Amino acid sequence: MNTPSAGFRGLDHWLVVIDPQHIFASPDSDWASPFFDDAVANIKRLAAAFGDRVLITRWLPTADRDTSWGEYFADWPFADRPPSDPLFDLVPAVRDLSTRPTLDRPTFGKWGPDMEAIVGRGARVVLTGVSTDCCVLSTALTAADAGAYAIIAADACAGSTAENHAAALHVMGLYPPQLTLSDTASILAGDQPG
Repeated sequence: MNTPSAGFRGLDHWLVVIDPQHIFASPDSDWASPFFDDAVANIKRLAAAFGDRVLITRWLPTADRDTSWGEYFADWPFADRPPSDPLFDLVPAVRDLSTRPTLDRPTFGKWGPDMEAIVGRGARVVLTGVSTDCCVLSTALTAADAGAYAIIAADACAGSTAENHAAALHVMGLYPPQLTLSDTASILAGDQPG
């Protein structure tokens, strides 16, 4: 892994890369983000500065179908596949960004006891990934409720649409000091809170 860059001062921060999977990248997927490749380019820049403090998550379709997830999968049958389906694999561009196993969850939000056990209680994290208006937003809000500090690297997140990306960023921007908005260049320059 790369060592942190000289400009990055948040050495106690973790980079969390949310769900960089084929299901959100493949043009054949109903959930593909048109901004996925641009976000991944910035995620790679950030990962180079975070060294071994990179955690990648995956969404897997293992939720209990006897709950509201059953109706969800009825609405999105293309995603109702075994978790071993290649659609849920990481895209090649991110596979080597972390030495850690992926953190796999069947929920939109990836924050929880498993993540907190890795990054620490009250952690400082930089959130990136896809989609801004679903899994990134859900992760950010649960992180805030847990008492973490999250910087959302807006240009390292990919929304389902430009409008939905902007709307999600607006909502997350309403939660300081737990949530703050930034971008890749500012984070790498050390111009971030906390």
